[in-house]
Amino acid sequence: MTTTAPGPPEPQGVPLASATGRWVLACSVLGSGMALLDGTAVNIALPRLGKDLGASLAELQWTVNGYLLTLAGLILLGGSLGDRYGRRRVFVIGVVWFALASAACGAARDPGLLIAARALQGVGGALLTPGSLALVQSTFRQEDRAKAVGAWSGLGGVAGAVGPFLGGYLVDGPGWRWIFYVNLPVAAVVVAIALRHVPESRDRTASGRFDVPGAALAALSLAGVTYALIAASGHAAWPSVVVAAAVGLVCGVAFVRTERRRPNPMLPLSVFSSRLFTSMNIVTLCLYAAIGGVFFLLPTQLQVAAGYSAVRAGLATLPVTVLMLLLSAPAGALAQKIGPRLPLTVGPLVAGGGILLLTRISPGSSSYLLDVLPAVVVQGLGMSLFVAPLTATVLASVDVDHAGVASGVNNAAARVAQLLIVAALPLAVGLSGTAYQNAHQLNAAFGKSMVICAVLCVLAGLTAYLLVPTGALQQEEDQPRNARPECLTNCGFPAPPLEPGPGRETAAS
Repeated sequence: MTTTAPGPPEPQGVPLASATGRWVLACSVLGSGMALLDGTAVNIALPRLGKDLGASLAELQWTVNGYLLTLAGLILLGGSLGDRYGRRRVFVIGVVWFALASAACGAARDPGLLIAARALQGVGGALLTPGSLALVQSTFRQEDRAKAVGAWSGLGGVAGAVGPFLGGYLVDGPGWRWIFYVNLPVAAVVVAIALRHVPESRDRTASGRFDVPGAALAALSLAGVTYALIAASGHAAWPSVVVAAAVGLVCGVAFVRTERRRPNPMLPLSVFSSRLFTSMNIVTLCLYAAIGGVFFLLPTQLQVAAGYSAVRAGLATLPVTVLMLLLSAPAGALAQKIGPRLPLTVGPLVAGGGILLLTRISPGSSSYLLDVLPAVVVQGLGMSLFVAPLTATVLASVDVDHAGVASGVNNAAARVAQLLIVAALPLAVGLSGTAYQNAHQLNAAFGKSMVICAVLCVLAGLTAYLLVPTGALQQEEDQPRNARPECLTNCGFPAPPLEPGPGRETAAS
């Protein structure tokens, strides 16, 4: 084991209103917003991308999951690299990496090259995503930190709202490749600001070796299970499916054993000794699997079955983001007042009702106001009700010293849920090959998929009702606001604020 000798104390931080403070906020928002915008825009492009490249449904699944796989497997390690070697340095490396991989995505001439480039893009995302918030947490003075994170959250939510519209505009205009090419000038601006205006910071108490074996086993486990699910839906030879699934499961068991033995694990298993924390992560898995399934298939259903243009498909889900921007903070305040149990029970049930309403979208759907808007409004209301209470309850389920670990694990759980649902849903509903290009075959599979996603929401609501105590947030009220640590070496995630800002949930959607 290696130990870093403590250096001189770091600066106390800069004011939010200072020139440096504004530059840091702009840099972190643009960096994280670039990744968030790219993720939401790609889903809008899937139908057109599939036609242009002659891609099967399995290849479209890998276009989404290639990114999610490397991101979910490496994001905890990515944050700890910033703590050790410099948050600005690792953030800049992540931005440059993300931009170069984006250029490779845009230049891809076949599905295989696109999938490989997307996997590389996920590596860049694993470096820049935790680094963006770490810059905010480590740069600003303590009294301005909550305001800075709130501004970062709100502005990041704007990127989530713009993403589908911009993606649709680019698909219908210059083409889907520009969804990736647009990252290049944004990345150049981010790097220029970071190098000129953002101070460097690191955790000078960081010690121990990086948990590279843990990260590798986690990624291999996810890759094996994901490959098995996608290959099975594509009717691959059963030996390859069985072998991939077995490799994934064996690596998963090895990952747990490795994390239990290491002195500085990527995933400290001790946090799961809290029943509330474990319950909240089960709720997270169910909810973000449901959300991931909806936003994977809905843009394709709108374009292929309902005949929407890419721009209209992007605008169709805008009410969800707007409602979350407006209502997430009040929902968090409500949960603080009455306890999280009711919002975490009712919110998923309402969201599930909205998802069931999406089954009204069909080849005969001609009215957005009648067939689409009610569904996305109800879904948005449900999501607004549970997102902030979920984040707050996760943080309240562990002691203050493990708040960053709790946030990081919950973030990873949300991404893993999205990864697995994209792999499993087509298999569950019998959608494969190029059937997604046929309006009636897609419509039949979409209806079954939305029922599955709604059931996941119901399971999440029931789990919260049975396992979440009404007073779960009372301990958080008694803690001083500034008691949370600035960073956690093991997971690399800065501690979120006690009251999450709107539009920025535990997982990046």
